[in-house]
Amino acid sequence: MEFIKPGTNIPFTKYRHIAIILSTVVNLAILALLFIKGPDLGVDFAGGTMVHLKFQQKVSIPEIRRALDKVGFADSVIQDFGQDGSNEFIIRLEKTSAELGALGEEVRRGLSDQFGQDRFEIRRVESVGPKVGKDLRERGTWSVIAATIMMGVYIWVRFGVSFGARFGLHFSLGAVIALIHDVLVTAGALMLANYEFDLTVIAALLTIVGFSVNDTVVICDRIRENMRKNRRERLESVVNRSINECLSRTILTTGAALLTLFSLFILGGGVIRPFAFALIVGFISGVYSTVFIASPVILLWEKGKK
Repeated sequence: MEFIKPGTNIPFTKYRHIAIILSTVVNLAILALLFIKGPDLGVDFAGGTMVHLKFQQKVSIPEIRRALDKVGFADSVIQDFGQDGSNEFIIRLEKTSAELGALGEEVRRGLSDQFGQDRFEIRRVESVGPKVGKDLRERGTWSVIAATIMMGVYIWVRFGVSFGARFGLHFSLGAVIALIHDVLVTAGALMLANYEFDLTVIAALLTIVGFSVNDTVVICDRIRENMRKNRRERLESVVNRSINECLSRTILTTGAALLTLFSLFILGGGVIRPFAFALIVGFISGVYSTVFIASPVILLWEKGKK
């Protein structure tokens, strides 16, 4: 099945300068947002305790706060969780796992006095100490960085065998720049959507790195094949034709994945929604970066005929 007819020649490389400027501005804005505001860290990274509540009737956040104030949790952070009308809430406390055994009972006692014992359900209680949270945060960050670097090394070796280390490096740099772009765009979207960064989001970022580089490798392979067949053709023409030849495959692969992710985002509930949202943004960004960044980056170093 093909969405794009054979022989289609959309001039993607013609717009590479516009794409690079646009991507640079967006990435710089996201970096500024990361340093100025910073991401909202979940319990996994910030430490503390998270309590997930489900009420049988409609309640408001001020009502829950009044109930918690009576048992000494005046500094708690309360957020809506799940879909509208689900009556689910997340309570974040600064207390750590040392008080985890008694913590659930204290919260239950305060809520029972306010709403009644059978009017709510404590679905889960998670607690992480500050030192453990810091360690998880550092390991999560380094895992994304290491995955991006290793993908670049793999592409360098793969294409360096065919065209030499210098030209293989050009493919590698294009892939790494595209992966950095995808990770930053996803992180910025998560911050704008007010989703917390936790281990689930790190898993989503690692998935994006793997999925995005797979598409990049496919197009780079096609570029390599076309360069061998047409040794006198201009490199820009080869790159553009290769992108067009892989365009149908890219749309089908990413489209099938997005159908599943939209289903998870809509029907999966509040726990899985940040993960699905991150993958949706990352996969769409991956298609853009593969077409307008990873492959055309080669043209920044190589001009004219091969």
